[in-house]
Amino acid sequence: MHGRRSAADQRLDGYLTATARGSEEAYTLLYDSLSGSVRGLALRMVRNASQAEEVAQEVMLEVWRTAARFRPEHASARSWVFALAHHRAVDRVRSAQAASDRDRRVARSNSERPFDVVAELVQDRDERRRLYQCLAALCRDQRVPLVLAYYEGLTYEEVARALSKPAGTVKTRMRTGLHRLRECLEAGE
Repeated sequence: MHGRRSAADQRLDGYLTATARGSEEAYTLLYDSLSGSVRGLALRMVRNASQAEEVAQEVMLEVWRTAARFRPEHASARSWVFALAHHRAVDRVRSAQAASDRDRRVARSNSERPFDVVAELVQDRDERRRLYQCLAALCRDQRVPLVLAYYEGLTYEEVARALSKPAGTVKTRMRTGLHRLRECLEAGE
């Protein structure tokens, strides 16, 4: 271990170690302890609140999936999670810059693009942003299974195994989450 770690850092190390063993409770405690700071770090880097929220959700999902890679003798849990967040935010900034460069090249090569194509692009981005906001508003028990299923491509059974929950419980949580997600999206129309 590098130097003496504070009691808070030792507690986070324990949460992450227990998460690696599949403890959903430890993951919840870790998530509650670090997700706000991860979002803050991402916001400082990407400078867009909805993008920062996406980065934070992606990072915290990655923490759940890759917790077994954590080595407390090399870094604290806080440092390890922040390193993941930093890398993900840098990737997001690079991706945004590449997209912006690509958009500029396309705009120069085709300066008379039809209005409806531009309107569709804006609408798609707005819908995606709204979806992420509605996902973030769901409780963790509903959000995590949906993210695992729809963004990671896991089946009900795989989600149930990943969360150490019965498949029926996962299906119920996903159904309820989808219902609440639909209500949220419809409320924003």
